[in-house]
Amino acid sequence: MDVEVNNKQLKMKTVKRQTMSKQVVDQIIELLTSRQLNPGDKLPTENELTDLLFVSRPVLREALSSLETMGIIQRKTREGTYFANKIGSKPFSIMLALSAGDIPAVMEARMALELGLVTMAAEKITDNQLAALEALLQTMSSSKEDYLDIDREFHRTIAYSANNPILEGSIDPLLSMFDETLNQIALTDRDHAVTLQEHQNIFEALKKREPIAAYTSMYHHLNHVREKVMKKLNENRI
Repeated sequence: MDVEVNNKQLKMKTVKRQTMSKQVVDQIIELLTSRQLNPGDKLPTENELTDLLFVSRPVLREALSSLETMGIIQRKTREGTYFANKIGSKPFSIMLALSAGDIPAVMEARMALELGLVTMAAEKITDNQLAALEALLQTMSSSKEDYLDIDREFHRTIAYSANNPILEGSIDPLLSMFDETLNQIALTDRDHAVTLQEHQNIFEALKKREPIAAYTSMYHHLNHVREKVMKKLNENRI
């Protein structure tokens, strides 16, 4: 947009609502990083936040929805909005990158997190957690149409079996964001038999308590998914 002021032509970009929402997200996260508030603390009311931030209620609600999707806040009916209890030391840069819709970054973030978690899981996983994984594999074997929820729970069980409270705050938001990337792959393009075998290989490595084998199996699985997603994205760009 061009505007003439004092006989000078000024060029400025229009401030987009999305930019305002992102700034609100940053400001609310700053409450955590500056230790003004802590995980589990209640946030100011919507009226108080709109006054503090000088933004409209729709912009604020858009920002709060983004924060809720990222797992940073929880909104409770008639109680208010709270920071999540399970927030690691610095998951914020990861979560904010995910909110930008950068699918390759989502893929890389998930691989970086899960490859580390699966090696720790191989050392710490309990017999009960192994039994839970085996049950999920059996259910996945008979669910050839839509097994996304089972798939997510399989990975979630492995991640939590690593038993690392600092990383736990990143697990669920990252898996939820990753579900969006799987929408790039049509059900007809998903090979159920291959996916099942890849999960079986991960399970067998965990059962044998072999961190390197678990890492390798998880890498092959996640990289296979990444290649399919990126192929579909490239096809859509043509």
